[in-house]
Amino acid sequence: MTATPTATPTATPTETPTETPTTPAIEGLPLPVALTPEAGAILLRLARAVVAATASDPPRTADLAGALPPDPPTVLLASAAAFVTLHQDGELRGCVGCLATDEPLWETVVSAAVSAASRDPRFTPVTEPEVPSLTIDVSVLGPAVPLGDPAAFRPGLDGIIVERGGRRGLLLPEVATDQGWGTREMLEMTCRKAGLGRDAWRDPGTRVLVFRTARVSETDASR
Repeated sequence: MTATPTATPTATPTETPTETPTTPAIEGLPLPVALTPEAGAILLRLARAVVAATASDPPRTADLAGALPPDPPTVLLASAAAFVTLHQDGELRGCVGCLATDEPLWETVVSAAVSAASRDPRFTPVTEPEVPSLTIDVSVLGPAVPLGDPAAFRPGLDGIIVERGGRRGLLLPEVATDQGWGTREMLEMTCRKAGLGRDAWRDPGTRVLVFRTARVSETDASR
């Protein structure tokens, strides 16, 4: 097993360890997430180091000393939800995150990277020869706010969470852009991801939340 310093296990988007906390926002819209280029670069280095260590044979403990500076940016020390996404040849290879966490952001990303490489139930674990061909993205999630009016949802800008009866589904903002989906498709597909009917978002007993992200990608960093 790959050891990570004090990192907690992550939850896939359809698991519900706790109810998603909400934060008031201006006019009911989710607030943007601030992430400096320096902090984003550190998170990408951390994620790659952890994915490489997790995929090694046998798995080894990631050496984070070269990725995390002794005095990291303050944003990395604050608690925040995050997802790590892996692509290979343009295709999804793993995506796992953590919504409920009291850990510093950098530890959340470390834990999510382990899970994206080895615990996404949709894929076999990443192998060591695959690591050089992977492209890694890190998405830092801002506080979620209730979506009072579906017409206020902004595809490609807002992510979405659907919760009901112990089930939860989440789609990141870029899914709408990648799939060409509008508001209705995002609502319906998030319900399906939660294991609910497509129209479950219309039910008053269903909790629908939206959030913003700051997303950094190795693809952007290489340009």
